[in-house]
Amino acid sequence: MPLEQYQRKRDFAKTPEPAAGDAKRDRKRSKLPRFVIQEHHATSLHWDFRLERDGVLVSWAVPKGIPPDPKRNNLAVHVEDHPLPYIDFAGEIPEGNYGAGRVSIWDKGTYEVVKWTDREVMVDLHGERVEGRYVLFQTNGKNWMIHRMDPPQDPDREPMPERIEPMKAKLATALPRDQQSYGFEFKWDGIRAVMFVSGGRVRLSSRSLEDITNRYPELRGLGETVGAHELVLDGEIIAVGADGRPSFERLQGRMGLTAEADIRRRMKEIPVGYVIFDLLYLDGHSTMELPYTDRRRLLEGQKLKGRYWQTPPSTPGEGSTALEASKKLGLEGVMAKRLDSTYQPGRRSDAWLKIKNHQGQELVIGGWLPGEGARSGRIGALLVGYYQDGKLVYAGKVGTGFTERMLDRLLSLLEPLRRDSSPFEAGVPPPRKAHFTEPRLVGEFEFSEWTSSGQLRQPSFKGLREDKDPRTVVREIPA
Repeated sequence: MPLEQYQRKRDFAKTPEPAAGDAKRDRKRSKLPRFVIQEHHATSLHWDFRLERDGVLVSWAVPKGIPPDPKRNNLAVHVEDHPLPYIDFAGEIPEGNYGAGRVSIWDKGTYEVVKWTDREVMVDLHGERVEGRYVLFQTNGKNWMIHRMDPPQDPDREPMPERIEPMKAKLATALPRDQQSYGFEFKWDGIRAVMFVSGGRVRLSSRSLEDITNRYPELRGLGETVGAHELVLDGEIIAVGADGRPSFERLQGRMGLTAEADIRRRMKEIPVGYVIFDLLYLDGHSTMELPYTDRRRLLEGQKLKGRYWQTPPSTPGEGSTALEASKKLGLEGVMAKRLDSTYQPGRRSDAWLKIKNHQGQELVIGGWLPGEGARSGRIGALLVGYYQDGKLVYAGKVGTGFTERMLDRLLSLLEPLRRDSSPFEAGVPPPRKAHFTEPRLVGEFEFSEWTSSGQLRQPSFKGLREDKDPRTVVREIPA
C-alpha cells in the first residue's frame, strides 16, 4: 500500500487534503506525466516538488525552493508519496493537523524521464514557470539534493551578490536648491542593514559587513512574505520609544546581543522594525545601475508591509514639506536623493544628502576621565575623536547622555582596552588625568556646534555604534 504512510498521518475529517482514491479514476488524460510545485507556508516555509509516477505523486520537500541556475544545489527531503488528486490541491491545512499552513500551487506542468533509479531522478520539466533539466540525487541516508543541469532560463541572470557595502550620504546644512531633482525620505534613528532574501530565508548584514541575522529574529518573517522572490534590500533597523518615535538609545538594548536566550528575552521588551528604502537586486538582476526613481518603483511594487517591516514613502520635490514634517514628528531629519542617481556601494556620494534637525557625529572613543562625587569610581566623561589623514584627532570630552546601565557597560568594555599612552595624535591635547584606551569603540553623539579649535560644543552621548569600523570615522563637513 504505497499511500499507507500518507493516510496514517492525516485525519480527513479535519483536513481538506484529498484522501487516497482510485488511481485510475484520478488519472487525468495527458501524453506526459505531470508535476506540481506547491508553496507550503507551514512551520517553516518550503516548496513541495511532486512527480506523477506509478499511480502516486513521488514527493520531496525543498526548503529553499527550486534552484534557478546550476551554480547552487538545494536540499530536497524525500517524503511520503501523495495521492494523484493532490496535484491540484491548494488551501489551508488547519492548525493541529500534520503540515498545518497555507498551500498554493507555485508551478505545474508535465515532465519527461531521463533517468530514474532509487538514488537518482533526472527529468526534463515543462512548466509554466520552470523549464529545463533537473536532477535529484541522494547524498546520504534520506538526504537528497536538487540541481538544475541546464543554463538559467533567463540568459542574463546574475547571481545574488554575497556582500554589499551600503551607499552613504553627505551631510548638508540645508535642502538642495533644486528640490524637483530629488526624492525626500525621513531619516531614521537606527542602524543600517542590508537584507538578502532568497528561498524564503533572510540574511542581515551591517554596514561593516558583519552578519547580524540572528540578533533580530522578528525580521525573519519577511522572507516568508517574499516567498520565492530573490531580493536585496537596503534599510534601517529601528526601535520605537514610548513616545512612538524611533529611539537609538532604546535600540542599544538590542545591539551587540549574541546569546539566543538574551535575544529572545529582550525582543519581548524591545521589538525592532526594519524600515526599507531601497531595492538593490530583484530576481536575478542587479538594480544598482538603475536610477533612484526606477528602484523606488520596483521596491514599492513588492508591497513590503508587515508587523515588523514597512516601506515608508519617498516624495519627489517635496523637501520643505518633508523637513517640516520631520521636525513636528521629532525625527532626525530628511534624506535627499537625486532622482537620476545610481546606487554606489560603499561611496559617500553627494547624490545623497542628509539634512539633520540636530547636529550629530559618530566618534571614536579613546579614553575617559574618572568621575567625581556621585560618579566616583565610574566614568565621568568620554574622550572622543575622529580620523584625519590617518591620525586620530582629539575632539573633546562628553559627560552627559548616559544611563546608569550604559555607564556600567562602557566601563566593562573600556577597561580591557586600557593603554598607557594617548591614542590621539592630533588636535588639542586631551586632559592629563585621562585613562586612555585602544581606539576600538565608536559612539553616536549630538552637539550644538564645532568650535574654531575643532572641539565639540555641548555634546551628549546617544549610544554605541557597534556596526561601525573605527578607522572609517571622519569628521562630517557639510556639502
